[in-house]
Amino acid sequence: MNLLDELRTHRLLAIVRGPDPAAALAAVLTVAESGVALVEVSMTSADALGIIRRARAALGPDYALGAGTVLSAEDARAAADAGAGFLVTPAIAPSLAEGGRLGLPVLAGALTPTEVVRAVDGGATAIKLFPASLGGPDYLGALRDPFPGTAFVPVGGVDADGARRYLDRGATAVGVGSPLLGDAVRGGDTTALRERATAFLAAVRP
Repeated sequence: MNLLDELRTHRLLAIVRGPDPAAALAAVLTVAESGVALVEVSMTSADALGIIRRARAALGPDYALGAGTVLSAEDARAAADAGAGFLVTPAIAPSLAEGGRLGLPVLAGALTPTEVVRAVDGGATAIKLFPASLGGPDYLGALRDPFPGTAFVPVGGVDADGARRYLDRGATAVGVGSPLLGDAVRGGDTTALRERATAFLAAVRP
């Protein structure tokens, strides 16, 4: 899987994190069935590895399914063994180097220019601008000037309206958690989740 191509093409990454493994798995499958082409399962979820394994079995080998909040090398290996096709980190962490060793693309968390340089030098495929809400779309626009060739994926507080603003300021894609997933990860209404997925897909459409 070419993560950068997937991000450029689909422009939306769903972030699933929750305390109920069955509900989280249902949420993964629901957003995938709704047309969301990239999903990460946070390693802070209850039974995250089990969710990834079951989602991979259900979605097949080619679906862009990754593991998020991956910090340690051990977690990177465990996520890869469970079927994650890419890794997402909240910061520059040992998982970045381990992802490279495993041959997995990494969306590495960074906020400042110095962190962006370190992440890119460490082999990051793209930068997870996190938490994006601290600077908003204008901050992303400022970062784009010194880093015109770097792919940025803002994450943190991105709603449907904000998604369009970030993309207009040069984001390659946006990562969305609770504004998209809502209460579905705790057993909430999957019909409402489908409706939100449709709204987000419309918001990121070129």
